[in-house]
Amino acid sequence: MAKNDPYAALRFREFNLFLLVRFAMVFAWSMQFVVIEWEVYSITKNPLSLGIIGLMEVIPAVSLALFAGHIVDQREKRNLLVTCIFGFSVVSLGLFLITWPEVVGDLVSRTKLTIIYVLVFLGGVVRAFIGPTIFSLFSLLVPKKVYPNAATWSSSVWQMGAVVGPAVAGFSIHWIGVHGSMFAIFGCSLTALLVLLQIPKKPILNPKLGEPVWQSLKEGIRFVRKTKVILGAITLDMIAVLFGGAVALLPVYAQDILKVGPEGFGVLRAAPAVGALVMMFTSAYFPLNKHAGMKLLMAIFGFGICIIIFGISTSFWLSVVALFFSGLTDGISMIIRQTILQLRTPDSMRGRVASVNSMFVGSSNELGAFESGLTAKLMGTVTAVVFGGTMTLITVVSTGLALPKLRKLDLRKDLEAHEASDT
Repeated sequence: MAKNDPYAALRFREFNLFLLVRFAMVFAWSMQFVVIEWEVYSITKNPLSLGIIGLMEVIPAVSLALFAGHIVDQREKRNLLVTCIFGFSVVSLGLFLITWPEVVGDLVSRTKLTIIYVLVFLGGVVRAFIGPTIFSLFSLLVPKKVYPNAATWSSSVWQMGAVVGPAVAGFSIHWIGVHGSMFAIFGCSLTALLVLLQIPKKPILNPKLGEPVWQSLKEGIRFVRKTKVILGAITLDMIAVLFGGAVALLPVYAQDILKVGPEGFGVLRAAPAVGALVMMFTSAYFPLNKHAGMKLLMAIFGFGICIIIFGISTSFWLSVVALFFSGLTDGISMIIRQTILQLRTPDSMRGRVASVNSMFVGSSNELGAFESGLTAKLMGTVTAVVFGGTMTLITVVSTGLALPKLRKLDLRKDLEAHEASDT
C-alpha cells in the first residue's frame, strides 16, 4: 500500500460497507430534517418553530450523551448500531403516518405539530447513541495508520449524504409531497439496516467492563479536559456552529426573502454540503495534517465571513455561492477535527470521547437552529444571520489567542507514531 495512497481506506471491505451504511443514514436523516422543517414552517409560518425543532432534538441528545458514551464503551458496536438504526426507522415510520392524510384525517394543526415535535424528540434519543457508536465502530474497521485517510472518506460520505438528502428533499416535496418523501426516508433506513448486518460483530476493547457508570463518565470528562487540543478543537467548532446556524433559517429565505420555492430551497440547502464534499475529495489527495491548527482557525474564520455574506444577500445565486464556500471551509474543519479525535483518543474511551464531542459539536447544530430561530424572532432574520457570523469571527480570534497549542498543532508526528505502532 503506497504511503500517500488516497484510496488506502477503501481497500478494506468492511469499511466500504460502513460507508454505505453511513451514507444511507446521513441521507435519510438530513432529508428527514429538511422535510420536517418545510412541513412545520408551512403549518406555523413562524421562524421560531424552526428553532423549536432543533431544541426538541438537542434536549435528549445532550442529556443522554455521556450515558450513551458509557454504554457504547461497554457494548459490542455492530449490534448497538443495529439498534440505533432500528430506532430511527421507528421515528421515520411515525412521521410517515402523521403526514398521511388518510391517517390524520381532520387532526388540528396544533395536535399534528405536537406529535411531530415528540417524534423529533425521540429521534434525539437515538442520536445520543448513534454518533458515539459510529465513531467507535469506525476505529475497528481499518488499521490506525489509515485513520486520516479513512476519516477523510468517512467525512466525504457524510457530506455526500448531506448533499443529496436536502436536494432530494426539496424536489421530492414538490414532486411527491411530504408524505411520499417520508416513505422514501423510511425505506432508506431499512436499507442501511440490511447492509450493516453484513459486517461481523467486533470485539469490545474496553478493559474495564462493568465499571460503575459515574466513575466511567468522570474518566471520560477528565480525559477530554486534560487533552487541550481535543477540548479546544471541539469547543471552537461548537461555538462557530452555534452562532453560524444560518441553514436553520433557509425556509424563511426560500419562501419570504429570495422567493424561490421548494426547488430553490433544495439548492440552498444542498449548497454547503456540495462545498464540503469538494473539499473532502480534495483532501484525500492533499492531506491537511501539516499546520492543522492554523488551517482549522482560518477555515472557521472563512466560514463566518460566508455566513455574513449570505445573511445580507438578496440574490439567489450569490446566496448559493456564499453557502457553497461556507460548506467548503466547514469541510476543512470537519476533517481536521475528526482526525484529531481518531489519532488522540484511546480505543477504550472512544465512546465517551465521542459522546462529549456530540455534546459540544453535534448538538450545537440544533442549538444553533434554536438560537437562529430565537434571534430571528427578536432581531429579524437578516440581522440574526449577520450577528451569528460576526460572533463566529470573534470566537475564532479569541480562541486562537487563548490556545497557542491549538494554533501550533501539527498532526504529522501523531500519524508517524501510529504508523510505527501498526508496523
